Amino acid sequence: MEDKKVEQFYSPPPKLSKWEGFKVFLWNSETGQFLGRTGASWAKILLFYVIFYAVLTGFFGAMLTVFYQTLDPNAPKWQLENSLIGSNPGLGFRPMPPESNVDSTLIWYKASDEGNFLHWTRELDKFLEEYQKPASPSNEKKRVPCDYGKAAPPSKVCDVDISTWGQCTKKNKYGYNKSAPCIFLKLNKIFGWQPKYYNDTKNLPSNMPSDLQDHIKQEESENRLNTVWVSCSGENPADVENMGAIQYIPRRGFPGYYFPFTNTPGYLSPLVAVFFERPKYGVLINIECKAWAQNIIHDRFERRGSVHFELMVD
Repeated sequence: MEDKKVEQFYSPPPKLSKWEGFKVFLWNSETGQFLGRTGASWAKILLFYVIFYAVLTGFFGAMLTVFYQTLDPNAPKWQLENSLIGSNPGLGFRPMPPESNVDSTLIWYKASDEGNFLHWTRELDKFLEEYQKPASPSNEKKRVPCDYGKAAPPSKVCDVDISTWGQCTKKNKYGYNKSAPCIFLKLNKIFGWQPKYYNDTKNLPSNMPSDLQDHIKQEESENRLNTVWVSCSGENPADVENMGAIQYIPRRGFPGYYFPFTNTPGYLSPLVAVFFERPKYGVLINIECKAWAQNIIHDRFERRGSVHFELMVD
């Protein structure tokens, strides 16, 4: 009896419409597959990713814990010369121009138009908010009045009272309504930086303005030499003439009892308000202000230890 050979032929799968094919992809009742995988296959791949990401998260958390063990939350790891910011503080000014003109250093306004100078007074209100408003109860208790020879005790900080700064107060609109504006100066904070003062009035630098040298000699009798002094002047002879007389409020420098900055809660940076009594109207005035201490280097190109701005009052 001859063996009967059974021949099998490949038959193509039935043609399905797009919708029918999509439904089969979602759930194939013949193979028990959901989205192309069986339940066991889905369980294995989900278990793999759970273990993979758990190990990855644990490793990242362990490395982050080790990293934070090397940091002090109250002080930077790299300080002064070892840090990117260095040990030569810069000088900043307020108010700043609008954000739309962020690269500008021009303070330009019309004193007779309140809507025109409103931006500048609002900027100062915002900048001085922490000085004018009562601090939080915890910080308020840490701020104490200081003076030369009377520094803040440990865990306390020196207060900055700007309520008696005459023309340079919020009540008087910082002088912007009278064409006699106030520009506020501050030193950039550098953790642990301690100024080296000019305590020897006979060896003041030759490039220091003569009027500042005279002022320092006068302060010597008051034992107020421990100060980072400030000078402002026009950059060119015409600017000097157009700038007119100025006053430094409350004093011509940053008192030494505010230094060093150690990130103590409630700390306020010392300020100097430069009051321009009568700048010439309708003229652009280039002004440069410098901070003076033995360990402050002036570099006009990099703006180290100094700041430049322009003033124009219409």
